[in-house]
Amino acid sequence: MEQVTTKAWVVMGVSGCGKSEVGMRLAQALGAAFIEGDRFHPAENVAKMSAGIPLEDEDRRGWLGALRAEIVRAWEAGQAVVLSCSALKRAYRDVLRGKDGEVRFVHLHGDRSLIARRMAARHGHFMPLSLLDSQLRDLEPLQPDERGITLDVREPPERLVQQVLASARAARRPASG
Repeated sequence: MEQVTTKAWVVMGVSGCGKSEVGMRLAQALGAAFIEGDRFHPAENVAKMSAGIPLEDEDRRGWLGALRAEIVRAWEAGQAVVLSCSALKRAYRDVLRGKDGEVRFVHLHGDRSLIARRMAARHGHFMPLSLLDSQLRDLEPLQPDERGITLDVREPPERLVQQVLASARAARRPASG
């Protein structure tokens, strides 16, 4: 089990980029709790997305608040946590981050055609392929002042997890000088 000081990781990106798979693997590598963000969507959000209707900021407000509460609940229990969540906009990440700054982001980024193929191949998920373009339009990449790393989804999940762990180790090292 890898030892890192980050208390929470959010594996983010558009639907179909591999957030859940990478998030579960990262949580396992860290001995952290894993939270599947999609499970916290209210029924109204799931119905809207299933019908091919993009969510608005207001639709996400309660969902993001519930996810932030789950992060805090894990911390209060003394546990590190990995959350899979689209976190497409800076404002959404600000809610998840809160004021403590102990949240780091892993943005899984990839080519639209690859992600579309992945979405088309999965079965039983409420998010239709028709919403991919709206997610890509809404996506705001990590800003320089946001703690995190952007990774290429062409890499296999185990390699992505290793890249996250290497980034965490590098962030822990004292600056030489």
